[in-house]
Amino acid sequence: MTADKSEHSWRKTLLPSTSTLQQAIRNLDESALQIVLIVAEHDVLLGTLTDGDIRRGLLRGCDMNCAVDTLMTRNPLVVPEVLPRTTVRQLMQTNKIHQLPVVDQIHRVVGLHLWDELHSPGQRANLMVIMAGGLGTRLRPRTEDCPKPLLPVGGKPMLEHIIERAKAEGFGTFVLAINYLGHMIEDYFGDGGRWQVKIEYLREESPLGTAGAIALLEPRPSLPVLVSNGDVLTDIRYSELLDFHCRHDAAATMAVRLHEWQHPFGVVRTNGVDIVGFDEKPVTRAHINAGIYVLEPASIDVLNLGEPCDMPALFTRLNDRNARTIVYPMHEPWLDVGREADLAQADSVRLRGHETTKK
Repeated sequence: MTADKSEHSWRKTLLPSTSTLQQAIRNLDESALQIVLIVAEHDVLLGTLTDGDIRRGLLRGCDMNCAVDTLMTRNPLVVPEVLPRTTVRQLMQTNKIHQLPVVDQIHRVVGLHLWDELHSPGQRANLMVIMAGGLGTRLRPRTEDCPKPLLPVGGKPMLEHIIERAKAEGFGTFVLAINYLGHMIEDYFGDGGRWQVKIEYLREESPLGTAGAIALLEPRPSLPVLVSNGDVLTDIRYSELLDFHCRHDAAATMAVRLHEWQHPFGVVRTNGVDIVGFDEKPVTRAHINAGIYVLEPASIDVLNLGEPCDMPALFTRLNDRNARTIVYPMHEPWLDVGREADLAQADSVRLRGHETTKK
């Protein structure tokens, strides 16, 4: 946590008020400081923008061209340069914030206090289950003698990228659900000692879908469980997803991505045989399942042992029981490696933490 962090670092968070949401997301990715400082001329602070602000904007229907000044937090908490660090630390702890702008007498940004400068990622006792039992049929012939999660991306299996990223955020206990060529995954990862983590296995006798294998967990976990498909590469912060889930007191949380698709033709709107309007190559926007979840232990009870079940069906069962299910809108780079083109794309682009790309 520091106010005198080099210009090369904290100044990257500064963004003009005329910027768009897309530019703000790029700023967050490039600075890696989890906050954007929206400024006027001479770096006078107008407001702040965080992941939470962006996710709320996406849920309201904002697109990538939304102006940041419609999403930012105005009049954020700030501190002067002369404030003692012990006082700054108390302020941040009391207000539960991880970044605190430093301003001068004319409200010009001169620094940024960062909680993470003093606190390394805490250890997470939560279990992470990774679904690694798929057949990978769309990637044949590559997967005829290699399970899809072991296919290399940037010189190492994509499953290894997932484990290493989660480990860097404090997760140390993993369970891999395996079926097709599962012995190869066990041979490669073993008990996890090579990565200084603990790895166990759920061995599916037959494919159980993207959720069914979770019913095999013994003993049942006592804490929320993080779940990821074994072919999803992303820069999502697993710990922030888990915290989001806990803050909202949900039974299950699904990470979602905003997907935009432009119709290749002009669309004619009709009422019967009458033309009522035209839309020239309209853009359709929808939230899609990103293949990453958090489940409360009680949510596992809706699964039947040995019965195939996919995650959407699990969420539907929870909804039918009036359990709260929520979405975590993510903007981070994400790629579901399901086809040959996806694998080539993932292998060619390097991002923070591992190789992947936006989809």
